[in-house]
Amino acid sequence: MSEIAGSVNFSGRRPFPADKPHGPYTSMRDIIVAGIKSIDESGAADEDERFSDHDLNRPPDEPRNLRQAAVLVPLVEHPEGLSVLLTQRTDHLHDHAGQISFPGGRVEPQDKGVVDAALRETEEEIGLSEKFIDVVGYLDNYETVTGYLITPVVGFVTPGFSLTIDDFEVADAFEVPLKFLLNPENQQIHMRMRHGSKRRYYVFEYEDRYIWGATAGMLMNLYRRIAALSEPYSDA
Repeated sequence: MSEIAGSVNFSGRRPFPADKPHGPYTSMRDIIVAGIKSIDESGAADEDERFSDHDLNRPPDEPRNLRQAAVLVPLVEHPEGLSVLLTQRTDHLHDHAGQISFPGGRVEPQDKGVVDAALRETEEEIGLSEKFIDVVGYLDNYETVTGYLITPVVGFVTPGFSLTIDDFEVADAFEVPLKFLLNPENQQIHMRMRHGSKRRYYVFEYEDRYIWGATAGMLMNLYRRIAALSEPYSDA
């Protein structure tokens, strides 16, 4: 896709996080758990509003048959603050080659549900064992332009893990401070041409990483959910 000149950021918003706690919560973890969707007794996401690649663009004219997928949104609990663990896909893959993404993939018949799928794919892709992951809930389902309906499963990750990367699917794994992603100064909208039409999409540019598309859209969903709940916190 060729890029159209220009981009938009959200620098007019109040900086996030704030300098001091506010409301009934004592940490960013508390805010995130309160702001995201809970896990019901069956282990499935509550039905709620869906977000998609079409939020900034014209939606499809006809309903589509979507393939179910799940990703893990891994929030690593470092003493200095939370970070988000992301992967860079290898360049030879058929879908989303070279892009930055959450670990995850299709929900397979053997999976018990989206949590099982997200944890399985995470261990397969980067070797992160579920014993380090505390699953606490979900973001809103996300529909991609490529025909997937993704459930983002949110989990806090205890440090001390080691990664074993599947080098067929994953070129690299890295972390981005959550504080960076929650700062409106770093939230952008870019435009490109796709199949002869302009398409707009969210972007985060962190060091030499270009985080865009569905991954950036899901990160914006996390931002909106916790920003709408309360003032943010200094330990992000």
